[in-house]
Amino acid sequence: MPRIVVVPHTPDAATRAPVASERLVAGQPQQAVGNAYSSQDERFHCGVWEGEVGAWRVQYTEHEFCHLLSGRVRLRGDDGEEVVTLEAGQSFVVPAGFTGTWEVLETARKLYAIYEPGD
Repeated sequence: MPRIVVVPHTPDAATRAPVASERLVAGQPQQAVGNAYSSQDERFHCGVWEGEVGAWRVQYTEHEFCHLLSGRVRLRGDDGEEVVTLEAGQSFVVPAGFTGTWEVLETARKLYAIYEPGD
């Protein structure tokens, strides 16, 4: 029988790492991830993420549901028209195909659930 997985609200500090330099737009932010669960087919994942102030390029191939536990973030689409600012307590979905900039305005922590569609 499958077991219930408890998702922690704090990532493991040992996973803390800088944003890849080729994606960096502003600052020198560090990120930490605590993936709590991945499905057997590796297409569904959930856990907790934390990021420091800064901005970087994103290109989503997956669908991601997020719930901000703390902080503030801004997502700006490459189309220049979609700009969304979110804060602690808010939930949102980033659909597969979104490209743009992820900016952390105040150190942020989120719960995430990611679905990676098949080819």
